[in-house]
Amino acid sequence: MLMLGLLCTFLAGALLVFGIFSGKKEERPSLRLDEVAGASSVGKKQKGGILQAVGVLVRPLVTPEMRRRLLRDLSIAQWETSPEAFFAGKIVLIVLLLLIIPRVMPTDLWPFAVLLALAVGFVLPEILLRGRIQGIKTDFARNLPDVVDLLGLCVSAGLDFMMALKWVVEKSTPNAVTREMNVLLQEISVGKPRREALRDLARKFELPDLSTFVRTLIQADKMGTSVSEALNILSEDMRIARFRQGEAIALKAPMKMLVPLLFFIFPVVGILVAGPIFLEFMTNNPIKGIAG
Repeated sequence: MLMLGLLCTFLAGALLVFGIFSGKKEERPSLRLDEVAGASSVGKKQKGGILQAVGVLVRPLVTPEMRRRLLRDLSIAQWETSPEAFFAGKIVLIVLLLLIIPRVMPTDLWPFAVLLALAVGFVLPEILLRGRIQGIKTDFARNLPDVVDLLGLCVSAGLDFMMALKWVVEKSTPNAVTREMNVLLQEISVGKPRREALRDLARKFELPDLSTFVRTLIQADKMGTSVSEALNILSEDMRIARFRQGEAIALKAPMKMLVPLLFFIFPVVGILVAGPIFLEFMTNNPIKGIAG
């Protein structure tokens, strides 16, 4: 009964989290663009229903540091909700779990159930958010070399950097890089300096390749050097780095295969090969025949 209660609690928590936080995301500029355009992200009307209403009540509990972190994380995850609404979602999830758990767990385990509800309510949304952020960052790192390569080709063909960036965003298959570059273009179009927009993008994702890309563009702009040459060199370096990363992953493969081979494959092969021989030996027992 206890295991059934724990299982029901976990499933209920998972369904509630996905229902509250995993709705369809709209592809629209992030909160950074609203701040550049002069809109207040606090007073802006957002979707969320009950979460927005509860978010107003729990706003004093959201510290400035927590709000800055959630603003960045929610922007990366492309969740169109405020930090207060996200925190309110945790509170709503905990309350709903506290209403469900007493129906599936014995009375003497209710103190443990309360601790379980608190843990699930606070940790599960963060795990879901971190997982989405990690997926987007992985997609960004995977597609960035291709975008840099296309930018280098477009600039070499005679386009300036902004026109080349716009062309790549419009013609490429939508991915994490093109979405963020589209936001970058819109930020610059509403008056944000290009260098500042690039630095904010690098600080937002904190990826080594993106930081190198931003530094290359800013230095080329400061020094007056050729952006085309800088992008081509950077693209070549990224291709070499990707090739070496693939080699490193390939070298790790034999070590990762060693444990399954030793504990799962070799024992099965041994049973298949030695099993019939052992059964034949036990049936005929040639040693007993010789002794007799």
